[in-house]
Amino acid sequence: MNSLHVIAIALCYVVVVFGVLPFSSNAQLSPSFYSKTCPNVSSIVREVVRNVSKTDPRMLASLIRLHFHDCFVQGCDASVLLNKTDTIVTEQDAFPNINSLRGLDVVNQIKTAVEKACPNTVSCADILALAAELSSTLAQGPDWKVPLGRRDSLTANQSLANQNLPAPFNSLDQLKAAFAVQGLNTTDLVALSGAHTIGRSHCSLFVSRLYNFSNTGNPDPTLNTTYLQQLRNICPNGGPGTPLANFDPTTPDKFDKNYYSNLQLKKGLLQSDQELFSTSGADTISIVNKFSADQKAFYESFAAAMIKMGNIGVLTGNKGEIRKQCNFINSKSVELGLANVAETDSSEEGMVSSI
Repeated sequence: MNSLHVIAIALCYVVVVFGVLPFSSNAQLSPSFYSKTCPNVSSIVREVVRNVSKTDPRMLASLIRLHFHDCFVQGCDASVLLNKTDTIVTEQDAFPNINSLRGLDVVNQIKTAVEKACPNTVSCADILALAAELSSTLAQGPDWKVPLGRRDSLTANQSLANQNLPAPFNSLDQLKAAFAVQGLNTTDLVALSGAHTIGRSHCSLFVSRLYNFSNTGNPDPTLNTTYLQQLRNICPNGGPGTPLANFDPTTPDKFDKNYYSNLQLKKGLLQSDQELFSTSGADTISIVNKFSADQKAFYESFAAAMIKMGNIGVLTGNKGEIRKQCNFINSKSVELGLANVAETDSSEEGMVSSI
């Protein structure tokens, strides 16, 4: 794949979608939304996530990513969870998601447990938001009061998933533009990128940095040479691209500020990670330095950015529905003809999310 061509496509996508996101008022959401109808919802979600993470610690990062991938595509409405049907063109088959989304089965486990306790009450979109916050705390990261009251979409949008989700090869300007589309600023970008303090990435998403950066035949000059060799040992040239590397080589399963310390040492795994610190004269450098020196400041900014992101394009009131199963819209909606065929994308090239 020609990287310059793909970057050009990414820039075009940003231009096309800028300014069309349906922003919502966060005043309609409240942490106490289920206080009477499902008061134990948070503890139910926590128990499922905690049990899964015992055998799969990587799942905590995957659930945070799932919430991100939901909110960046037509808002936080659980559209990413919808399976392909005659009326749904699933976002799961979009280039940033295909063969990389994890946690769908965990969300279904949570939904089953929640439905048993509180039938027809809690939306899948709220489950995603709660699972992300609880994943952060279970990884010893920040906690926050999750605003609740979202409802679930009746459609998905594969084309928008291809357009809106940032790519691992994006420049800083491209990353800023992708976040600006969502109403998120530079501090939000740097803080939310800090989710890469936990989790793993397949070699395929960064192997070009190791051997043929920007078709130069050389490695990315912003890579620490010792780190470069460590990554080459994991990801051989011409290899399958499927091995996993830790985003944080120091504390891979602990939600801490080491992500930013790694960037200072030129040990950002993805190009889009290192861009935050290695872009000459960038205003993100001072933010990286601040978060590296002050974990509390990082935690506070991450929590604020997650709340802000969680308010994007939410459905409330009588909009959408409360799905009985997270992967499918309710049968009644189908009978009433409320479900529409969402837009698909016919391009052969796409992007893989950087976050």
